Amino acid sequence: MVGAADGGSDNLIHRMAMDDPIPWYKKPNLRRMYLLLFPCVIGIEMTSGFDSQIINSAQLLPAWKDYFGHPTGAYNGILASALPLGSVLGLPLIPLVNDTFGRRWCIMFGSCIMVIGTIIQGFSFNGPMYILARGIIGFGLPYAIVAGSCLIGELGYPKERPVLTSLFNACYFIGAIVAAGTTFGTQAIPNDWSWRIPSLLQMAPSLLQIAFVFFLPESPRYLISKDRYEEAKQILIDYHAEGNPESEFVKAEIIEIKTTLEIELENSKRSWGDLIRTAGMRRRVIIGSLLGLFTQLSGNVVISYFLGDVLKLIGYTDPAFQAKYNLGNQCWSLICGVSAALVVMRFRRRTMYLTGILSILAVYVAWTICTAVFISNKSEVAAKMSLFWIYAYSPAYNLCFNALTYTYLIEIFPYAQRARGISIFQFWGKAAQFFGTNVNPIGTQAIGWKYLLVYCCWIFVEAILIWFLWPETSGRSLEELAFLFEKEEYARRTEAALEKAVLHREEEERQTQVMEHEKV
Repeated sequence: MVGAADGGSDNLIHRMAMDDPIPWYKKPNLRRMYLLLFPCVIGIEMTSGFDSQIINSAQLLPAWKDYFGHPTGAYNGILASALPLGSVLGLPLIPLVNDTFGRRWCIMFGSCIMVIGTIIQGFSFNGPMYILARGIIGFGLPYAIVAGSCLIGELGYPKERPVLTSLFNACYFIGAIVAAGTTFGTQAIPNDWSWRIPSLLQMAPSLLQIAFVFFLPESPRYLISKDRYEEAKQILIDYHAEGNPESEFVKAEIIEIKTTLEIELENSKRSWGDLIRTAGMRRRVIIGSLLGLFTQLSGNVVISYFLGDVLKLIGYTDPAFQAKYNLGNQCWSLICGVSAALVVMRFRRRTMYLTGILSILAVYVAWTICTAVFISNKSEVAAKMSLFWIYAYSPAYNLCFNALTYTYLIEIFPYAQRARGISIFQFWGKAAQFFGTNVNPIGTQAIGWKYLLVYCCWIFVEAILIWFLWPETSGRSLEELAFLFEKEEYARRTEAALEKAVLHREEEERQTQVMEHEKV
């Protein structure tokens, strides 16, 4: 059940891009756009990383514990899970905003909402207000994430697109490091500002997006879908051809995008119903939904949100040690995330997913065993090995779920349903995060280390589902992948239009050469 994408690709656009000998950093226009992508778009996930560490690190602060009444169990869970709950509530309207007003305005809208929520969070005077503020931040976050991930994939030059979309998730750890480091520094403040300062700093990524997002061009695919053909063409000329209007690559790219969008929109009502109308779309929805669950239920929430509880299980109760260990883990995770993103072009997607999930399973089993051994006989070696396995989790997780998540989503969902597809992923991801942040503190409190066994079993199930359901998507253009599960005639129509245009240009060039020769 691997699907049609397991074979190689002879797509003209992909081949032309990969044969381009000039690296991106030697192309001034493309280089400038990529540098702008970081504060405007790639940095959106810094908010998610910041948030995980706001909760994780705040739980280590005496002032935060005192102010909110030393939360435990369900109360502690809702303080953490208010953000994903807000995200779930905001998801239904995201495709409407994203596809009606464009990617940039959708990012702007989500960023403004997050700034409002962050201000309320920083000045909260009780638990309900803090929970409400986190819900508001969560409401705005997926608007920016969905639009930002679409914009990266639709603006990037095909040769670098997978790396750019993979770096999108790696920025999670930049936010996590800043939050962990800030909280570690403010823990010396003997009052409420020890947690209010980090809480207010959570608006920093959103302020960057508000300040810079309109310096970026709009998605050419969005513009073509709105019949703004000349604007889209000029953007592709400027950034994919460095201003050369005669670029053969851009001419071919325009034809492929235009033809593919025409076919997509002919067969789409641009509604949520499209996601279940055909067998191909239903399979995409299943993969996107499972991917949302897997990214949040593979044991990462335990480490991201409740590391303090995990460390207590193996005897490390000192808040200073926990804070240092947490900060070190976030720095290590950033290295792993960026490294995984930079090698994404070297390996096939299924290879990375299967290697990553099996590595996660091995790490979790070893971690569970070491924790159990420590609890049974207080072995110092077992405790230190548990610390090692927590660090070993990061490269395994980053190899698949962090590096490939948005790369894969953008590849499996066609333009007409891309925003809805990523929203479906966000729904299941945030729902799983809400579930995990509420259940994990209860589970670890009720059954201790045995709770890790639940994850061992579930991760094994994930590996089986990935093996049977995940198609290969590497080495293909977005337009070629638009018909990954559909009738071959759709793909042939795009190929035929592209070949006709290429042959027509070749014939024109031949006739021009003949006329010039006759003149001579």
